[in-house]
Amino acid sequence: MSKIQMKTPLVEMDGDEMTRVIWQMIKDILLTPYIDLKTEYYDLGLVHRNETDDKVTFDSAEATKKYGVAVKCATITPNAARMPEYNLKEMWKSPNGTIRAILDGTVFRTPILVKGITPYIPTWTQPITIARHAYGDVYKNVEMRVKKGSKAELVCTDENGNESRETIYDFSDGDGIIQGLHNRDDSIASFARACFNYALDMKKDIWFATKDTISKKYDHRFKDIFQEIFDAEYKEKFDAAGIEYFYTLIDDAVARVIRSNGGYIWACKNYDGDVMSDMVATAYGSLAMMTSVLVSPDGIYEYEAAHGTVQRHYYKHLKGEETSTNSVATLFAWTGALRKRGELDDLPELMSFADKLEQATIGTIEDGIMTGDLYLLSSLENKKKVNTEEFLRAVDEKLKTLL
Repeated sequence: MSKIQMKTPLVEMDGDEMTRVIWQMIKDILLTPYIDLKTEYYDLGLVHRNETDDKVTFDSAEATKKYGVAVKCATITPNAARMPEYNLKEMWKSPNGTIRAILDGTVFRTPILVKGITPYIPTWTQPITIARHAYGDVYKNVEMRVKKGSKAELVCTDENGNESRETIYDFSDGDGIIQGLHNRDDSIASFARACFNYALDMKKDIWFATKDTISKKYDHRFKDIFQEIFDAEYKEKFDAAGIEYFYTLIDDAVARVIRSNGGYIWACKNYDGDVMSDMVATAYGSLAMMTSVLVSPDGIYEYEAAHGTVQRHYYKHLKGEETSTNSVATLFAWTGALRKRGELDDLPELMSFADKLEQATIGTIEDGIMTGDLYLLSSLENKKKVNTEEFLRAVDEKLKTLL
């Protein structure tokens, strides 16, 4: 067969450690033999980020705004131990955080379901997508320890110098702690629009949950902005698509989620989404079987795996030892980006290829050929553990039968 021709490049963001190794394997084995792959390449590996003073991360985000679709490999967010290992000039910030801020994006994480791996909650027969607001709250907090006898106040000074004050607590009886959080109306509005657009794109119901009965101004502001935007801009579109938006308290949402069959998007504030996405990933079986896509309110998409760089396997790989690393989420980052590129460029053959590559990947696992992490989870009777490259080769053999 002739290679599928692309019209517009994808933005390709390379990464670190074992996922960087897998990244190249996926391209060599499953992509370039079938697609005339056009990408605008950015090396977001920690070595190159350090060489460019992290400019490459900003450049890749701007390129994503230009081309509309990106695919990203997992990257290292350095801690103190990484400083001497990579001879870093400074402890560079998370590339994901930088890109999220530039694109004003919302993170959507969805599990990949396969036969033989039963969720710990067996009624979850369809995937639950977590939509996480990626700005503010505890992640941009300020906090203090306070001594006995202190009085803590919330003070806001308007542009004319007028002050508004609320007492947080009078610590007359002992020491304590205080914390200040903030968010912005425009960020919440972007979060809402990204959620509603993604729901329409995926044709799935969307739930949004906070604790507005307790947080009557902060959380209630989220609730109000979501409802105002939905009523003004999306209600008719949702009705036409046959999907639903509704708001509920987060404790009620948790109860509904546990009793549900899945198949919807659950929108959460930043901290709630951080916690619930890991809970959902674990309950479905494996973080290595979780996709992640960053969506901006104006329709820009950046696809990646939900997991990290698989450091332990990389050190084994460097020693020449065999690894059995799960590549599924990284592979699905590529298929998601290719499908979206095909959709935007009106290339049905590229969309079909992405669908068939996902089908081949799931089919390979359901045939009993899988990496070590899934081998331990799978209930299939006839299963075989293979190494990292053998799995991708098996997917390729399955893909050939579908094309």
